[in-house]
Amino acid sequence: RFGIILEKITTVINDDTRYTKGCLSMRTQKCYAVKPNINEFLDIARKTYTEIVDDIAGMITQLAEKYNLPMKTSFSSARGFFIQMNADCSALPSGQLPSEFTKITKMKNTYSFTSADLIKMNERCQESLREIYHMTYLIVCKLLNEIYEHIHCLYKLSDVVSMLDMLLSFAHACTVSDYVRPEFTDTLAIKQGWHPILEKIAMEKPVSNNTYLTEGSNFLIITGPNMSGKSTYLKQIALCQIMAQIGSYVPAEYCSFRIAEQIFTRIGMDDDIETNASTFMKEMKEVTYIIQNANDKSLIIIDELGRGTSAEEGIGICYAACEYLLNLKAFTLFATHFLELCHIDALYPNVENYHFEVQHVRSSAVKKEKIAYTYTLSKGYTEEKNYGLKAAEVSSLPPSIILDAKEITNRIAKQILHRQISTPEMMRHRAVYHLAMRLVQTARNSRLDSDSLRIYLKGLKKKYKASSPAPERNGEQ
Repeated sequence: RFGIILEKITTVINDDTRYTKGCLSMRTQKCYAVKPNINEFLDIARKTYTEIVDDIAGMITQLAEKYNLPMKTSFSSARGFFIQMNADCSALPSGQLPSEFTKITKMKNTYSFTSADLIKMNERCQESLREIYHMTYLIVCKLLNEIYEHIHCLYKLSDVVSMLDMLLSFAHACTVSDYVRPEFTDTLAIKQGWHPILEKIAMEKPVSNNTYLTEGSNFLIITGPNMSGKSTYLKQIALCQIMAQIGSYVPAEYCSFRIAEQIFTRIGMDDDIETNASTFMKEMKEVTYIIQNANDKSLIIIDELGRGTSAEEGIGICYAACEYLLNLKAFTLFATHFLELCHIDALYPNVENYHFEVQHVRSSAVKKEKIAYTYTLSKGYTEEKNYGLKAAEVSSLPPSIILDAKEITNRIAKQILHRQISTPEMMRHRAVYHLAMRLVQTARNSRLDSDSLRIYLKGLKKKYKASSPAPERNGEQ
């Protein structure tokens, strides 16, 4: 079949036909794409076109000799053939071009112009081109119809070549990089994983972080200042999941994945590109799609939902969306700037809070604090607050505006922010829930021998006692 297709194509199409740069070169390629002696009328039209182009070049040469000026033939898709000349105005008679030239433009010492005769010849040239293009189109359509019955083998060839290219790329990546083959379990566990693309474009190896999601801790809320690494981390998880599912190696020391039937990503958009209104509507459409299609095998990644509306509405929408998604067993990573969401872990034991650490470095020269990003993911929610104000401090805003902003922020914080504190009862429920999930997971997947299993269970018991507050005693055991 490949031989039949190749034979039919080489019979009709010139071997040296290809895409070229430049509108005139591309026009020539299109005119002479079909071989001669295929269509007699096409050959006549191309001969006519060639004669017109030669006549244009000859006419411009005669004009240059007539006026003793350095004229040359130029071409553009908008103007067609026109005359161009590099000369100082002092070289022109009376400082002007002869009167037969029209549509004169000048840029520095370069003149561009045409004449009535050249305009007429351009029209003849265009008419000839239209005939050539029409006949070429008919010939190519006929050729496509002849090879259409065999064309499916080209699609298969394309699939095979692309698959080979992908596998070769993966083989090269896992050979020259510190990648590991993933295991498939009911958890998503990545030890010291890093972003595979960032590794290739960064000057040094990216900071690696751990990731652990399981049925008992399937909802991660990730906080941290802008530029601390939240979006990069979310993209890293999505890329590693995709690489694992298509049989590749993954950039990590160790990793296990639960096969995700669907992967939903919503990466935050740049407010400089779109207005807040259009950004918010796009957010709502994407979250609606996620909620309508997610199941207990999905991997859901949401980055800064609610950024396109007010803080109060954004918090409300995020909280409601989180509560809905918490009813699923889907693995969910939810990055946010709304720190109020972090307290949802007091109500739902399968929620874990993580944040990206930053350090404050004081410069002795300017006596100001700067934020140093560590790109390290740690447990708990961020203690960084008002980092917008900190960014304003290192800018050129007047100190009086920054002081007023701090005062207003403190007033608002006292009025609307109420920190929820987990009660001992809630902490015990959370500890019991996590212990139960670990025991279920051990019963499903454990390959330990009796002694090792006994040691592991003792460790679980110790961890449970450490995370569960002792009950209050009122004179009774």
